[in-house]
Amino acid sequence: MTLNYLLYFCTPAKISIIFKYEHITPKKWMRLVKPKKALGQHFLKDLQIAERIADTLSDYKQLPVLEIGPGMGVLTQFLLEKGHDLTVVELDMESVDYLEQNFPVLEGKILAEDFLRLDLGKLFPDQFCVIGNYPYNISSQIFFKVLDYKEHIPCCSGMIQKEVAERLAAGPGSKTYGILSILIQAWYKVEYLFTVHEHVFNPPPKVKSAVIRMTRNETKELGCNERLFKLIVKTTFNQRRKTLRNSISSILEKGNPLSNDPVFNKRPEQLSVQEFIELTNRVETALKDKADIDCGNDIARKGATSQKE
Repeated sequence: MTLNYLLYFCTPAKISIIFKYEHITPKKWMRLVKPKKALGQHFLKDLQIAERIADTLSDYKQLPVLEIGPGMGVLTQFLLEKGHDLTVVELDMESVDYLEQNFPVLEGKILAEDFLRLDLGKLFPDQFCVIGNYPYNISSQIFFKVLDYKEHIPCCSGMIQKEVAERLAAGPGSKTYGILSILIQAWYKVEYLFTVHEHVFNPPPKVKSAVIRMTRNETKELGCNERLFKLIVKTTFNQRRKTLRNSISSILEKGNPLSNDPVFNKRPEQLSVQEFIELTNRVETALKDKADIDCGNDIARKGATSQKE
């Protein structure tokens, strides 16, 4: 923690509170880290909000925690103060240097790497939680990676763009309900916790932010072919203004008797996760050649050419 950091981010009352934390060492001062637009950095400067974010993992203190993009450690300090077994991953070397100087308690636990390239299974053989003030430019990619390790991650929380948070938590019938909503909600309960305004960041982003929490649900298996499920969700939402009968035609030909079912008169945003699972099973049964659902074939490629989140 640097003197400049305290003077920039904190009121005198907050400074007095900060210095009670054992891990903060004001002996060695460093200049502030400059936020980098290319990395989507917007440093949170409101300590009350940072503590509220840290509190989203209060039920998981028995598990290791991985913080993504700690920057200058505004969230890090509260995670440590609350007793979490913390590892941080940071791509920005300037931030890494800052963290190494100001958080000696994290020695050996500051990973100067790209989260999206990490082998999380090797890093955490057992369960762990994920948290962060996530870089805006890769937030959706982060959540898709969390999905890849869903059996290892019982809880993922943090701050993202308000628009993405709304998409994650949206239900059927909403304009924000889409691919991200369904693929995440198939495995996680999503809570939109609170909105965060622009002025609490340096630099202020052009959009509002929000804090969410994703808690693993009880689903062990979807009860359908997961590969086909993803393909149907992505294919239909890539043409979300069309009815399912038209949008799914690259997978199920219009001449197939199944396409006469009334469900195909609906648009994708009208179907719940469970209804997409049921649709997947019916489409799989209707396909004469089961090889057609392999991701390497022409049908899968047609459905996945313009995937949107």
